Amino acid sequence: MVMSAAKTVDAYLASLPDDKRSAISTVRDLVLQNLPEGFVEAMGFGMIYYSIPLSRYPNTYNDQPLAYAALAAQKNFNAIYLMGVYGDPARAARFKEGFARACKKLDIGKSCVRFKSPDDLALDAIAETIAGVSVDKFIEIYERSRTSAQRARSEGKARGEVKRAKGSARESKAGTAAKSTRTTRSDSTRTTNAPKTTTAVTRQGAKTAKPISEKR
Repeated sequence: MVMSAAKTVDAYLASLPDDKRSAISTVRDLVLQNLPEGFVEAMGFGMIYYSIPLSRYPNTYNDQPLAYAALAAQKNFNAIYLMGVYGDPARAARFKEGFARACKKLDIGKSCVRFKSPDDLALDAIAETIAGVSVDKFIEIYERSRTSAQRARSEGKARGEVKRAKGSARESKAGTAAKSTRTTRSDSTRTTNAPKTTTAVTRQGAKTAKPISEKR
């Protein structure tokens, strides 16, 4: 990912080649026209960044302003990042339907919509998505997804602990069985060796007894 060191949006746009500057500026104008009140534009992570200021919502996972959208010119494409689509399955479905209605091919990752020209985009779908989530609603979506993620991690940790406990129980059982086998073999060895000792003594006794019989 290409990340700019520009400190302001104007400086970022000025650093771009003409074709990329034109494409990013067109989509930026669309975003600004539809951006709900409370979101702000600034540079962040080397991109034009639309977020909720920390003064409004400081409880983010990375201590950075909560990102709502972003624009960036990459080496081989441009991108608009739509976190409202990523965090809301129903809204994501409507967004895809918007591209289908406009007969536009949607090139999207989790939140990244890739394009070379604004003509590649369903601009109405972009505008609707940007305008459709208020600051309060976006915070609600974010907190719900964060709670779900924390629950999934907790459940995964619990499953891991159960699995480790079962593994320890199996190892303990195997160790007990192995110890029992060694004890049985040891007892068997002692039992096998005992007659040999008795036989040796008996034979030794017989040899000793023979001369006494002959004397009589």
